[in-house]
Amino acid sequence: MPNRPLLLFPTPESVERTKRRSGAGGIHRPTHTRQGERLSPLFAQLQTAFDERRVEVQPTTAGIDPEQAVVIETIGSIENFANAVKRINGLEWMGEIEVDEIAPDTDFYDEDKPEKELTGRLYLVMTNQEALNQMLYLWSRYQTDPEMKFQRGLTKFRDVFLCLKNIRRWGVQDRLKETGVLDVWREDLAYDNNQVVCVEVELWFRGSEDKRQATQQYVTELISRLGGQVTGQCIIHEITYHSLLAEVPANAAQRIIEHPDVDLIQCDSVMFFRPVGQMATGKKPVEGNLMDSEYEERPLPVGAPIIAILDGLPLTNHNLLADRLIIDDPDDYASQYSVAERVHGSSMSSLVVHGDLSCDEQPLTRPVYVRPIMKPIQWLSSPRPEGIPKDVLVVDLIHRAVRRMFDGDGTGGAAAPSIKVINLSIADPCRQFSQVMSPLARLLDWLSVKHETLFVISVGNASPDIKTDMSKNDLSSLSDNDREKMIVKKLYENMRHRKLLSPAESINGITVGAVHADSATAPHPDHLLNLYKNVLPSPISSFGSGYRRSVKPDLVFPGGRLLYEKPVGTTEKTVLTANYFLGAPGIKVASPSNVAGDLNKTAYSCGTSNSAALISRSAGICYDSLINIFEDQAPNLEYEPFMVPLLKAMVVHGCSWDEIGPRLQTILETPENSRQLKKWITQWLGYGVPDVTKVLDCTEQRASLLGFGQLDDEQAHVFSLPLPMSLGARREWRRLTVTLAWLSPVATNTQRYRTANLWFEVNGEALASQRQDADWNAVRRGTVQHEVFEGERAVPISNGDVLSIKVNCRKDAAKINEPVSYGLVVSLEVAEGVDIAIYEEVRTQIAVPIQIQQPTGDGT
Repeated sequence: MPNRPLLLFPTPESVERTKRRSGAGGIHRPTHTRQGERLSPLFAQLQTAFDERRVEVQPTTAGIDPEQAVVIETIGSIENFANAVKRINGLEWMGEIEVDEIAPDTDFYDEDKPEKELTGRLYLVMTNQEALNQMLYLWSRYQTDPEMKFQRGLTKFRDVFLCLKNIRRWGVQDRLKETGVLDVWREDLAYDNNQVVCVEVELWFRGSEDKRQATQQYVTELISRLGGQVTGQCIIHEITYHSLLAEVPANAAQRIIEHPDVDLIQCDSVMFFRPVGQMATGKKPVEGNLMDSEYEERPLPVGAPIIAILDGLPLTNHNLLADRLIIDDPDDYASQYSVAERVHGSSMSSLVVHGDLSCDEQPLTRPVYVRPIMKPIQWLSSPRPEGIPKDVLVVDLIHRAVRRMFDGDGTGGAAAPSIKVINLSIADPCRQFSQVMSPLARLLDWLSVKHETLFVISVGNASPDIKTDMSKNDLSSLSDNDREKMIVKKLYENMRHRKLLSPAESINGITVGAVHADSATAPHPDHLLNLYKNVLPSPISSFGSGYRRSVKPDLVFPGGRLLYEKPVGTTEKTVLTANYFLGAPGIKVASPSNVAGDLNKTAYSCGTSNSAALISRSAGICYDSLINIFEDQAPNLEYEPFMVPLLKAMVVHGCSWDEIGPRLQTILETPENSRQLKKWITQWLGYGVPDVTKVLDCTEQRASLLGFGQLDDEQAHVFSLPLPMSLGARREWRRLTVTLAWLSPVATNTQRYRTANLWFEVNGEALASQRQDADWNAVRRGTVQHEVFEGERAVPISNGDVLSIKVNCRKDAAKINEPVSYGLVVSLEVAEGVDIAIYEEVRTQIAVPIQIQQPTGDGT
């Protein structure tokens, strides 16, 4: 039990939320006449394309009403356009996508800053001929009379016509662009030019069951014509997801690679073609130094598991893991593993149970639930790498795995209903986040709310290779400091190709990047380079931002120091290559051995997977701490609905940029980019590196308090933090840290996506007025708001003075159907050793019974 446990806030006051003002835009738009000149040819092209496609489709699909997906691109957004779309018979709303970094032109530009990039929307609709005629009719009438009165419910089309930049069909390039499917097929066929290739065919999610069945039947027919077959399907209404898993013979795949104009690729019912089986661990075997564990026997875990791991199969009888894991393998992946191939699951399990073995921490007191979702993949050498099998859809696999935990799968009851944290340390290298939420991220967001569970997700490893544009001699002549600067600048220059990997964009999960750090003490070999002199984000840690430019990654944590080969040769543009295959440094983990019966080996590893697993471990420790706090301070309170939001807030609360942020600023800052600098650093560092010990105990100079509750639309709670009188009128450095977290329902076919928008405001900024670390605009765009304020002004404090933190709630993407639970962590501190007893003064003023006020319709 800690000496100074975290405190619970007294019951908050219920009030109405703060009304936030939105700024008016100053975007220049073309005149009505100019819009006619620009867009009339595009509408004509759309009609022509529809006519041509109808001729192609009708002879082979009797009884099918031809439809096309249409992209309506605007500058800016049109609120509630979906409602107008639904008013036109034959027009179906498919969704919307936010687009940024739109280059200005002579028609659309910011009137104050003409060179500024613009933002816009892609509105996606499915139309038949009748609906297209109606849209063309509205456009024609608007062109004739811009002051025309639109029919009730269709006025939004006028707003669209004013802002419309482009209108076109969703075409072949959209279905193939950035999915990497053709590149994967080329690679597969180069390995074996006779093999069947697998593909995920993601269909537009139709609103009616009849249309979904008709669409699936038609696409299945097209696949059959190529000599292929559909081997699986997945429909999840709650995330508007409908996909088929298909096999296509090698000759058909080769034809598509050479000429992607076959009926299947042109099919308007298809949204994307995606490769499968790409979520895999490193495709080279771990070599080099395996060490014997020096671990001493410690007490075995008891109780129900709180943490689940979805990963590869661990070596369950390893000396470090035996009797500490609950393995649930309903698909019998174990039968396809050799002992030596149980690498990634063993590493992740070791990290969750023990942490970095170099730190010699106590193991978790609860067992850990493990569900294998990877198995060895086809490979030339042994041991084989692990990956998601090609014969499953990953969305379906993870959906079934989580459903089995909480609801059972028809063969028995719930497998692990006590789970609060699910670790997912794998990512899809073929799906970099680019403004569109992936189906897997949507799934995790929905499941997190449905089952009140926190997903901890690795941000994904970017390519380890770094192009330097320098010769070997020039590179070797750099000082350690100059080399570090050069590396960081090169990584930022290439950040567009190093974005977070699906499902790291999940808004409800905690996304974790890696810091180039570990606790290994052994020196590294002379022929390898440590690229950094200082602690910085790992060269392989992917960049954000998240959806709608929210903070992603949420945080970064040690993932191991990845070393690089010293350059050789005479090339003028040296490419630095990572070396994964030796011992220390790195994060020390349990490892299988190539020697039969050897169950005591350890190894070192690097990557964002490690960072996520270590954060999952921290969340488990926070959970037990929370239980103790509630049972000690509020034993009669029903706290279960608030546990996961509080866990989420606690994990983030200790985050700061510390010395990393200033170092990145020193490297990157120029006179031209100073206003963008915080945004850039946030994209790599998130909220920073967490010090989890800060939410497990307080100090004499630091008091941390927990708040929680439930809010409905238009409601707010005000928490009062008593101010220590001994801090009054003293010029002492102080820091106020406030973290708010919640799980938001999602509206998956809207651009806003997040249903519940919560945010806090602090009344009492004079105490600590200097905002630190993350970009203040980004912190309110996700489901974690974490802010750090510092100051040292002498502020008068009287008896009974409080600092108020107001937590607000309003709807965002859709109506809030049920009150939203949230967790709040607030810390006030001064420098250690200062003679101000912050904790004791706050504690004595807070000794008030805790109650939770249920939200009511009137906000009281």
